[in-house]
Amino acid sequence: MVAPDPFLPQPYRVERRRRELVGAVTLELAPLVGARPDFAPGQFNMLYVFGVGEVAISLSGDAERGTTFVHTVRNVGAVSGALTRLEVGASVGVRGPFGRGWPLTGAEGADLLLVAGGLGLAPLRPALYAILARRERYGRVLIMVGSRSPEDILYRRELEHWRRRPDLEVLLTVDHADADWHGHVGVVPALIPHAGLDPARTLALVCGPEVMMRFAANALLAAGIGPGRIHLSMERNMKCAVGQCGHCQFGPFFVCKDGPVLGLDRIGGILAVPEI
Repeated sequence: MVAPDPFLPQPYRVERRRRELVGAVTLELAPLVGARPDFAPGQFNMLYVFGVGEVAISLSGDAERGTTFVHTVRNVGAVSGALTRLEVGASVGVRGPFGRGWPLTGAEGADLLLVAGGLGLAPLRPALYAILARRERYGRVLIMVGSRSPEDILYRRELEHWRRRPDLEVLLTVDHADADWHGHVGVVPALIPHAGLDPARTLALVCGPEVMMRFAANALLAAGIGPGRIHLSMERNMKCAVGQCGHCQFGPFFVCKDGPVLGLDRIGGILAVPEI
């Protein structure tokens, strides 16, 4: 079978659409021709809205189940806004999957800490699905999720389901609480010093706004976790998705090709510079 041209969007159809938050929806995209390609947790697709443009969106579904690509999209620009307005049956172009994902194979036997800020839970969700499918291969599994407010918590129903599992720890925190909120209040990196992590066993997967990831990385380092055990999903303005155009260059790395998941041991010095 000939591999599809990485520069040519393939035709897909919106199979399902679910509103998640104000301005954020989850789309399930089914191929019009052939089968959905396999993907690894942490990879992304380029989604093309005809007549509008193309944007990189992380995959947020189960890599081992289903026949569709699942993407959770927030309206933050022309293309992402157009995606959030697509209805069931609409056509969309898809290129991908692209990039390097979460290092789950090398994580077997380790304790796993997943740290998500805002919509950063979406790229981490496929990793969690994969971890739970082989739960016996890992040690302690802890998820920390931070949101601006209780109304902004992504996948709220699924998080509640995960909280009921005895083999999974879920910590939620919000920046601004209302009278009905009885959980943690504050930014998600503030949870890290109190989590009782074993530095020698813990592997951290982090995704969210870059400033949040910078503070989370610093908190993890302060907890004794080495930079080689901290992995972050970086976001840049990706165009070609194959490391040729240079739009997503991050120091010596191309986020689309070398990432989006990169180890702190590789990018720590660059991440510390807010302007890059």
